[in-house]
Order: sequence, then structure tokens, then C-alpha cells
Amino acid sequence: MLEVNELTTKYITRFKEDVYAVDHVSLKVEEGKSLGIAGESGCGKSTLALSLMGYYFPPLHYTSGQIIIDGKNISGMNPDEVRRTILGTEIAYIPQAAMNALNPTQKVINFIQDVIWAHNPKMTKSDVYDFARQRFELLGLPEEVLHKYPVELSGGMKQRTVIAVSVILGPKILIADEPSSALDVTSQKMVIKMLLDLMETGLIKSMIFITHELPLLYNVTDDIMVMYAGQIVEKGTAQQTVFDPIHPYSKGLMGSIIVPESGLRNAKLTAIPGVPPNLKRPPEGCRFAARCKYVQPECKVHSISMREAKGDREYRCIFTEQQLRKDYENG
Repeated sequence: MLEVNELTTKYITRFKEDVYAVDHVSLKVEEGKSLGIAGESGCGKSTLALSLMGYYFPPLHYTSGQIIIDGKNISGMNPDEVRRTILGTEIAYIPQAAMNALNPTQKVINFIQDVIWAHNPKMTKSDVYDFARQRFELLGLPEEVLHKYPVELSGGMKQRTVIAVSVILGPKILIADEPSSALDVTSQKMVIKMLLDLMETGLIKSMIFITHELPLLYNVTDDIMVMYAGQIVEKGTAQQTVFDPIHPYSKGLMGSIIVPESGLRNAKLTAIPGVPPNLKRPPEGCRFAARCKYVQPECKVHSISMREAKGDREYRCIFTEQQLRKDYENG
């Protein structure tokens, strides 16, 4: 459904400095599957999400690589064509702070009309309303929401409404960027259930779920990809990445979070020292080297490639899986 090969995108600052927030990223998402992307703030998750849609606004710029959606390469496609033929129908995006994504001066139905008419201007207002009402009912949202302004909706309802608007045209792939953040626990549960229902009903074919909470991805996604400083450092199934991480950064990320799942709830909390590198001038070698307790001189010399591990897993480290496991066991 989605294949990304060596995608590189950058920000160009007002001082003409290049910031490579997505650096040679490759991934695949099969139909009916969901992929989780995890990492701390500033690692490139949201930039990757924006880049995957092939629709770039300065200061974000496409540099190289391929983005193939259902067999169609959208890399370098004309922005107007992407907007007309790709966004909303092939791939859709739920942004961070989605509760603020709706126009406060428009009722929800008017916002939906604008979205639908951008792709099908021949639909009448009556047809648009009937279509929107049916979609909202399918997603468990009351019809009365269509007649409300965003300010009249609670935080959880506003978030669910944004999700409903994002998938109104039945996109094949949905990218959800921190969709449950800033919500109370009850609203979070409703939003997560709504996203899972979208997959089960077939309204969307595949999903990418972005968050900094690895344990949340265990309950939502099939596979997890861990990002650090614009690069992928580990790929594996949700079970593997949460309960048996390989890369030192993945291990540290899991160790810094309270996890309710059995087998991890009593684990001691640990912190990752230091801060991520400045991507204006990324370091040579491993980008995690300055914060890694297993670092060796050779880690800082050459760029580190992904290597394979048991169980169709990949990780970016010079050490073998066996060496890392031994170090973990020895504390």
C-alpha cells in the first residue's frame, strides 16, 4: 500500500542552512496493516508524516527518494496535482493539535463541503450533507455535530470530528500524528477505538500512527519503527520492539516510560542522558553515540547502516545483536 525508499527531506532556514529532518528513510506498510513511529520530540516523526504526503510547504523541501502509494510514485509530483488527486483520497493526515485544525468561523458541515468540493465540485449541497451524515453515523458521531461550530464541541468530540473529516473521502492510508495527546483518558480511549474501527470497517486500508509512547503503539499497531535524529534506528513488530528492543536508544526509550503491561510494569525507570544532536551539523558516525553508554571510538567515525537481526528485524548499530544482549544482561 505504501513504499518509501531512501526518502530525504530538509528544512531551509532563513539563513540558508539545511536541516535534514528526514534522512534516507525507507519503510513499507502493507494493506490491512498499521505502522507505529516512535521517538522523542524533535526526532523527525512529524516531518516524516508531512513528507509522506508529497505536499511540501517552505521551509520544508523534498530532496530525494521515492514515495509510492498503491503503485503510484508521487515523488516530485506537481503540488496542485497532489492536492487534487492524492490528498484526502489516497492518503490523509490528522495533524498534531488536531483540535485546532477546524475553522472556528465555520460549521462542521461547511468545512466538509469545502473538502468534498475540492475533489468533486459537481456534488450538490444536499448530496454532500447526505454523504457526510452517513459517514458520521458509520463512525458513531451524531448528526447534530454537522451543524455545530468547533467551539461548541468538547475536546474529545472535536478530535473525533477532525478524524471523521480527514477520512471523509475514504483514503487508502491514514497518518495520525499524536492523535490522542492533550486528551483525558476517556477521550483517548474513544479516539483510539475510532481509529481501530476505521481499519476494521475498511474505510481506510492502512494506518501510520505517530507518538512518543511506545507502549501505546503496542496496543494499536502491528509494527513499530523507532526514529532518532532524522534516521530510523530500529524496525520490528510491536511485540518485539516494546518487550525486546535491540537498539540502545529503543531500550532507553522504553526504560523512561511507565508501562502498565504485564512483565514491564515493575521495571525500573531510567533516563537517557544528554540531548539529541543539532541536525544543522549532524555528527559523523552514530547520531546516538554521544548519549550511548555502549559507545566505542569506531561509533563516531563512519556512518552506521541498518543491519538485520533475528525475526525479520533491523537496527542501526555497529554491535551485533548478541553483543548488545550480553551488555543488557550485565547491566
